[in-house]
Amino acid sequence: GHWPPLAPNAQVWVPDASEVWKSAELLRDYTPGDLALSLQLEDGTVVEHKIDPKTKNLPPLRNPNILVGENDLTALSYLHEPAVLHNLKVRFIDSKLIYTYCGIVLVAINPYESLPIYEADIINAYSGQNMGDMDPHIFAVAEEAYKQMARDQRNQSIIVSGESGAGKTVSAKYAMRYFATVSSSSGETNVEERVLASSPIMEAFGNAKTTRNDNSSRFGKYIEIGFDDDLCITGANMRTYLLEKSRVVFQAHEERNYHIFYQMCASSHLPEFKAFKLGCADDFNYTNQGQSPVIDGVDDAKEMSKTRRAFSLLGIGDSDQVGIYQILSAILHLSNVDVKDQSADRCSILPDNAHLLVFCELMGVPCEEMAHWLCHRKLQTTTETFVKSVSKVNAVHGRDALAKHIYAKLFSWIVSSINNALTSTVKQRSFIGVLDIYGSTCLSSQHVFKLEQEEYMKEQIPWTLIDFYDNQPCINLIEAKLGILDLLDEECKMPKGSDDTWAQKLYNTHLRQNAYFDKPRLSNKAFIIHHFADKVEYQCFGFLEKNKDTVNEEQINVLKKSKFDLLLKLFEDEEKPKVSTNKFASITGRAGKAQRDTKKTVGLQILKILTLYTPVIEFEERVSNTFITTIKNLLKGRDESSNLMMDVKKIFSVTFPFTPSSLALETIQVPTSLNLGFLIRV
Repeated sequence: GHWPPLAPNAQVWVPDASEVWKSAELLRDYTPGDLALSLQLEDGTVVEHKIDPKTKNLPPLRNPNILVGENDLTALSYLHEPAVLHNLKVRFIDSKLIYTYCGIVLVAINPYESLPIYEADIINAYSGQNMGDMDPHIFAVAEEAYKQMARDQRNQSIIVSGESGAGKTVSAKYAMRYFATVSSSSGETNVEERVLASSPIMEAFGNAKTTRNDNSSRFGKYIEIGFDDDLCITGANMRTYLLEKSRVVFQAHEERNYHIFYQMCASSHLPEFKAFKLGCADDFNYTNQGQSPVIDGVDDAKEMSKTRRAFSLLGIGDSDQVGIYQILSAILHLSNVDVKDQSADRCSILPDNAHLLVFCELMGVPCEEMAHWLCHRKLQTTTETFVKSVSKVNAVHGRDALAKHIYAKLFSWIVSSINNALTSTVKQRSFIGVLDIYGSTCLSSQHVFKLEQEEYMKEQIPWTLIDFYDNQPCINLIEAKLGILDLLDEECKMPKGSDDTWAQKLYNTHLRQNAYFDKPRLSNKAFIIHHFADKVEYQCFGFLEKNKDTVNEEQINVLKKSKFDLLLKLFEDEEKPKVSTNKFASITGRAGKAQRDTKKTVGLQILKILTLYTPVIEFEERVSNTFITTIKNLLKGRDESSNLMMDVKKIFSVTFPFTPSSLALETIQVPTSLNLGFLIRV
């Protein structure tokens, strides 16, 4: 950018390792060509600030004090990272204001406490007002959507994005509460109450405690709230995607499984739960791995009664409710089924295994058959079918895959039951959608700049149009024919397919042919994708296995023999071959293509969303304590500085426990919240 001449006393921001940015004042004139600036920090320290001779970048200028604390960031003279952070900090610390606008985007800071700013009288104060006339608030954004829908008869959408723990779930909930309050429904159906009742259920089944957030949504959701001609709520419809299934069978240290499991264990003493033979959460493999069964300030037994009340409000009857808890209890017992090693590729389950007996009793299926198919698989060749025993490791994998599969089916069934309870016979004229998605931060910032440019055009301000990055070529690399996922699915069908053979096919197909695809210099088992925000390196290890994530058909067939009503409902939809519809059709405006193969692999579902991700979020969300300690240990015995240098020549890959992906920390700003101060940019 063009810098105004830096006069003495110019206020600037300089990078700081612990505070991110520090304010400083220029002590003597800057002449173009100077290699350093002489600056004085606010505490009086004098520092030399080196200027990179290549870029000649000067430190960012500080806004005049009169502008600081503005309720719209676009009113600042200088809009850059330190200016934004400082403005938000001043508003939050001095005045306890958590909301600030940035054009039409509302920036919210999570205060980590309940504030008295969401009562009905505040909703009424925002109702009918203009967005600019009132203090920034989630209610102002909701009112704006409501007003535009009423005025232009056009459907609206509110996108809530941010990293884990930012407060997306709560924000989406308040937006819904606003609509429910201002648009008292037609008739006595009390739709709003039902729309709001879906929240506790979705949180019980889709949220969990993570190290960053005690109530973290582990799925994305899109809720459409319908309105009639009188702008009263008629009903709602919810779509969910990307439920984190792996959490059902594995939790990292200090994390929990989905809340519902702990709510049930805390209620195991109730007479209606007696038959499920539950104990405390510490007794089960699927709820004790994180070794953190309690959340401060949360009474799981109380939460259970809230969940049950919400189900009843939505008209989900007692028998279905009992069925849901019965299936969940069966999953917990399944987690404790002990598989014994017999030889390298044989294993067994003892016929009197108590947990297997309870699992089969709750599921209403014969125990011997279940035990057999947990330890064996059917293999089909072109001419014959034979049964093969599996190793203990594979049997445990199979058991976990079954548990994840049942949970995911139950989750989908609950979502469609909620949708049935929220549909209405009244004609819907328009809707407002609320999209609560984890990680889609690049969407909103791009939107602001596009609007900003349109404004310039209207006002005829001289301006060179910025060409916005089109992610389509990158999406094609991942999704199109012979793309990364296509080749992955092919390789999964090959009898001798492996992670390595897949890597080779990727190199043969895309290396030097596709600008978005690259190979790390020193590895034949990884590849790099040039995503929207940065290059990301993915390790090939485990991709095939994770992509198959297939459930042993025979185990499902045993379950389908059950007389247990709800269990059979869960598997009903598997009978009908489905045409896959793209979950993002309504969001990205691209209609889904029918899949050639009805069996959808994980890859197709995951990478759809990765294209909307900024890698930093993925990095921040997934980096584990063990990762940090591992690096620190690696550095202990070194002679040189204990800082880990990163540069283009030594791309340093971070592998996550979650996805078979890793990240080149080459040009990425490592978020300070991770306290990775020992990583230094070169």
